[in-house]
Amino acid sequence: MAASSSLVSQTQASQAVKGELKVPVGQIVVSGRWKRTDLVSALQNAVQVQYEDSLGVVDFHPASYVGVIYVSEADIVGATGYKKKCAKLRMANKVRGVVLVERTTASAQYFADLQRVCGLEMGLMVIPVTGQEQAAGILVQMVHAEGKQDNNMFRKPAKQAINLDDAILATLQTVPKLGDIKARQLLAKFRSLHGISSASQQDLAQVLGQACARNAWQFFHGPVS
Repeated sequence: MAASSSLVSQTQASQAVKGELKVPVGQIVVSGRWKRTDLVSALQNAVQVQYEDSLGVVDFHPASYVGVIYVSEADIVGATGYKKKCAKLRMANKVRGVVLVERTTASAQYFADLQRVCGLEMGLMVIPVTGQEQAAGILVQMVHAEGKQDNNMFRKPAKQAINLDDAILATLQTVPKLGDIKARQLLAKFRSLHGISSASQQDLAQVLGQACARNAWQFFHGPVS
């Protein structure tokens, strides 16, 4: 029975993510449900876009081995199935999972829960964005990173799990004015994304200084009203 259950899980995962997808370098494969959106319009100004109607839960493939899910403000506030989608993406072992999340004033209070579930528990790379325009810019960077294998954090051997430290660093570097060095210092001191997000502004300031600590604290907890 256990073997049968495992087989069913593997089958469901393969159906949730398109298998054997080949994305040419310099191109991005986009789910057909994103046609005529502002995000795709921005993508088309920078890279070649191909549409595919059978990507499963994945919204974007900037490379053959990277699957991206987009969680909108409405999705995160309404909790409309994003956890199930992320779980299915996590089960697809041949695809590195990335979650782009609209972190706005309305959704900020729900972001920590999404980050905990999808980032810490599932091991997906969670990247907050302000909206579709910024998301398009990140996707373009992923496409361009495909041609730079030595510096490409998204490229991993097929049987190797995604490096969680890389995922945390990528998330931290979306904090305004927080670069690679400070992000690494934070991770060295607090050891995990949960430790960083749970730290007080005063504790963060010991590593970052007051101004940058304020930015980092507001990134996790939202602006002080």
